[in-house]
Order: sequence, then C-alpha cells, then structure tokens
Amino acid sequence: MVYIVNADKPLAGVRRTRERVPGVQCFLEHHNGFFYILTNAPTNATSVWSGEGYYLTRCLVDEVESSEWQTVFCSDDDVVIQDMDMFNDYLVLFLSKKGSPMLCSIDMPMKANTKHMEDLNPWYFPLPADSCSVAPGSNHNFQSSVYRVVLSSPVIPDTIIDYDVSRRSFSIVHQEGRVTDDLDSSTPWYSADHSTDNSGERNDRISEGQSGQSDSGMPKWEELSDAYVCERQEVTSHDGVEVPLTILYSREAWKKSESPGILIGYGAYGEALDKSWCTNRLSMLDRGWVIAFADVRGGGGGDFSWHKSGTGSLKLNSVQDFIYCANYLMDKGYVHRHHLAAIGYSAGALLPAAAMNMHPSLFQAAVLKVPFVDVLNTLSDSNLPLTLLDHEEFGNPNIQTDFQYILSYSPYDNIRRDVCYPSMLVTASFHDSRVGVWEGAKWVAKIRETTCHDCSRAVILKTNMSGGHFGEGGRYAQCVETAFDYAFLIKVMGYHKNR
Repeated sequence: MVYIVNADKPLAGVRRTRERVPGVQCFLEHHNGFFYILTNAPTNATSVWSGEGYYLTRCLVDEVESSEWQTVFCSDDDVVIQDMDMFNDYLVLFLSKKGSPMLCSIDMPMKANTKHMEDLNPWYFPLPADSCSVAPGSNHNFQSSVYRVVLSSPVIPDTIIDYDVSRRSFSIVHQEGRVTDDLDSSTPWYSADHSTDNSGERNDRISEGQSGQSDSGMPKWEELSDAYVCERQEVTSHDGVEVPLTILYSREAWKKSESPGILIGYGAYGEALDKSWCTNRLSMLDRGWVIAFADVRGGGGGDFSWHKSGTGSLKLNSVQDFIYCANYLMDKGYVHRHHLAAIGYSAGALLPAAAMNMHPSLFQAAVLKVPFVDVLNTLSDSNLPLTLLDHEEFGNPNIQTDFQYILSYSPYDNIRRDVCYPSMLVTASFHDSRVGVWEGAKWVAKIRETTCHDCSRAVILKTNMSGGHFGEGGRYAQCVETAFDYAFLIKVMGYHKNR
C-alpha cells in the first residue's frame, strides 16, 4: 500500500493511492503534475492474472485514487521492467533481458498509450557484455542530465560510469583499484548510439566527443578486466529449458579439460546469485581453477516465472538444472571430468546434496554451508520460524501429494547405502535461527553411517559455536572462512601437491 504526502502542505495528512490488493505492487514517481506508476496490477485486457510483469501507467496528481490509470506502455515479451528513476528531463528504466541487465533513458515528458517502449525512442546505455550487476549511484540532483551507475561483474571490479543522457555519451569515472580523478576535465566522454537489431542483440556504435568519428584509442570494456575471462553460456536442461551459466577463469592459468572447477548454485526464493566482483575468488582463479555460477530455476531470473518453475511440485527442476550445468562444464572441457566440486549455501545446499544422491560420482568434492538438507522433517515442524514461509516455496508435507514429492528429493531421506560419495565439508552454526544446527550434524552422521566406509572418512563437520546463519561478522572472519573452504577443496582434489 502506498501513501503520499503533499510536500507543500505536509500537515494536510496522507492520501492513499489505492486499496491494497494481494500480490499487486506499485512504485510511484512524480513529474510535472503527473504520477508515473510502475505496477503489475491486472488490466482490463487480462483474462487470467498471474501477478507477473510490470508496466508503466500515469495519472494526474489529483486523480491518483481513481480506479483508472492511463497506461503509458507495456514491456515486450522478452524484456522485464524492474525499476525506474525519474528526473526532470528523462526517465531511467532498469530492465532485464534473458537475465542480463539493461538500462535505458526516455525523454520526458512522454506520450501515453504507446504500444511499445521502442516507440518512445529510448537510449540504451552501453554496458559490457559480461556485466552481471548494475546499481544506481548517487543521483540526487533532479535537474541533472548525468546519470551515475556502478557496474560490477565477476571479472570487472566496481566501476563508476557517468551517462550524459542529453548528449548520449558516457564516461568511465573510476574503477576500484585504479586511480582516476573524476573531476579531471581531461577524462574523455564517449558518444554512443545504442540500438537493437532484429535478432534482439544490442549493437554499440561508440565514438569520442561530439564529432561522430571513431576513436581507435578509446578503451574497450574488455580492458577493464585484462586478466580474467567471464563467459555466459546457455545450458539445455532435461526439459529443453535454457539455463544461464556464468563461467570464470584466468586467461593465463586455465587449461582446457585439465583445470579443476567449482560450481555454485542457489535456486530458491527468487534470489539471484551474487556474481559481483569479489577479490576472494582471485586466489583460486590464479591457480587455474574455474568458478561457475548456475542460475537454476527457483532463483532469480529475467522472467518472473523463473522462480515459480523451481518451487513446490517443480523443485526437481532446480536440481536437474544444476546437474546439467555440471555436465556441461565437463563435456565442453572447461574443467577436468573428475575434478569438479560444488558449493551450496543454506537452501542452495539442497542442489549439490540432492545431485549427489542421484549421481554420487558427479562431483569429487562438495562444500555444504549451513545446509537445508533435512527438508521433509523441517517442513513438518510448525514450531520452526520459517516453516510457513517455506510451505509456499517447497510445499506442505501435511498435504499428501506434497509429502510424496518432497520425500522423493529430500537429501537426508535419499542417501544411498554403501555407495561412494564425494569428499564433503559441512558447516553449521549453533545460533542459526534459519537452518537448525542439527541439520548439518544429522546429514554428516547419516553419510558416515550409510555410505562407503572408506569415503565417509573425508566428510568433515565444522560447527561455529558463536555465529548465526551468516557466520561471524567482519571482513577478517569472512576471509578466514573462505580460506578454510578453499584449503579443503585444494587438498581433497589433490592440487596441494602441485603448488
């Protein structure tokens, strides 16, 4: 529910925009006598409302409580509108296309009842192909024509970019680890004509200044990361759905079909994997390791249905996506066939745990951090704080059909007897209010008791007696924890002998 206050008459009270409707969200921006509203509310043309997909509407300030808002435009089928930022002369839209971020600006004021956003002549901000995170910077001046963003990707340190919407140009202001004076008048601006071809691929035509002449000395996006490579691949899963897989490796240290690798996944609550720049990964990349992120169903994706297709009675889609991504890394020679490890955190630990039950030889090692692996028993305990929320995500065992489906994949209930499992590091936190400390302990005990006796010796339980779900706070504590995880992987994979 959204309330508004007249800044000229703050004591006049608040006004409600509309009655609250379950599942409907509204985000308002004020501009020149109008409210522009980004919403997913059902329209008159909607026969079956799913609550998915946002579109832009507007209304006069005095008519905000009206039941009829004027539609400005709807997004195209393959583009999702995620957020907006309003200024005096333009509107910035945060978009996603097949899971990849896009930004564009549209001149203000704009016409209403436009069928397609492209009819408003948007300017798409030039972005690096491997950019996985785009966040707004400090943009407090409503009159400014320059919009600042912070770009980050697995191989590009946080980079501040200024986009001059009026000139359709951009400037690289600063990159983490590099010294650049953002007040230096010699910092070049590059004009860019950004368009979309018929195939949906974006084309960048970039030149320096206003002359329109190409500048061969202009830095390329790739130059922001000259040591590491980031590839985005589409992996065909068991049912033909394309699953995004982001792959990182060192240009110098990686060796095709010989390097070890780590596959990371989450796939729950609609949360996207954090693939922003992280210096902790560099030590592994420099050793020749490959680090891959599988954006499986159930997590965040470009389409709002991506989350739903990995929940409830479709949860096995998440596990199958993870398995197919693992096989892709080996089949395509990114990693050695017998040197792939998996890491899962919290609900994401369900992925490697369930995958190991289905294919015990798929991974050579796994790190399960505060793992949610006793799914059936946990969801059956209504006294736990997250049970009701998790019923929406995984299903309710009190319903017979849900019970049978959860039982079919719950990692703790499907450990195979007398079978060789990968080496495992399992972590738990005594004061964890989200995943009970007993889940990791029960998993380790049953693995040691049930599986091959020789293999179970390499199953380690590491319990933090003072931390919570996210471990201990502080940068140093996080570094120590990550170093322990990497040391375990290096040792059990046999690479400590080569360094």
